[in-house]
Amino acid sequence: MSESGKDNSLGLLLKDSLKKKSLSMRKLGELTDIDTATISRIINCKRKATPDHLQKFSECLDIPLDTLFTAAGYLQEQKQKKVYSNDINVSIEYIQNFLETSNLLNKKFSIKNVESQLAMYEQFSQTEEGKETIINGFEEKVKKLGSMGPFINQLQQMYAKFCSMKASPPQLAVLGSALLYFILPVDVVPDYILPVGYIDDAIAVQLVLDRFAKKFQGNPNGSSDSFE
Repeated sequence: MSESGKDNSLGLLLKDSLKKKSLSMRKLGELTDIDTATISRIINCKRKATPDHLQKFSECLDIPLDTLFTAAGYLQEQKQKKVYSNDINVSIEYIQNFLETSNLLNKKFSIKNVESQLAMYEQFSQTEEGKETIINGFEEKVKKLGSMGPFINQLQQMYAKFCSMKASPPQLAVLGSALLYFILPVDVVPDYILPVGYIDDAIAVQLVLDRFAKKFQGNPNGSSDSFE
């Protein structure tokens, strides 16, 4: 369906970037594996770019992903809202409303989705490959994300506890599930869907903290005594 008549901020942004990098649409198509005709239609406001298109444009043209999402009309007023909340139910409602109004995912978001993913990662964190993924991938992911989200400090404390290996295997497995959920790109809500792509990570952290407190009668982000 034609997108003519709508704001062409994304098209102008892409045109400007292509000019600065001396790239043609055909070359961009080769670099991103996106059909040249599709790129042309996006640039000329004849079709809407998908999140996957924007992800590839971001990587190839060195344009911040949130800039592309805003230019494409995905964020708009939602970006100005508070997207993190200590109330999990508030965050869930926000995510679902955002996904529905933006038509970004054709599935429902729920706590059960996150819990299922955490359960899988809890098993993986007990393997050598899982442990290596956590130890080698956490700091790189934090660096990529920057300071976005108040849950980062909680994750950093979890990471320190996990690396110390002073906790019991069941405790390490629970902590590892949250760390893997954050590190690995296969989330319930993909990271590239801004600004909600990391809210489910924050929800996962809160679920793990709550579970840890109930199961082990302690706070994993507190003193080391909580692991004894």
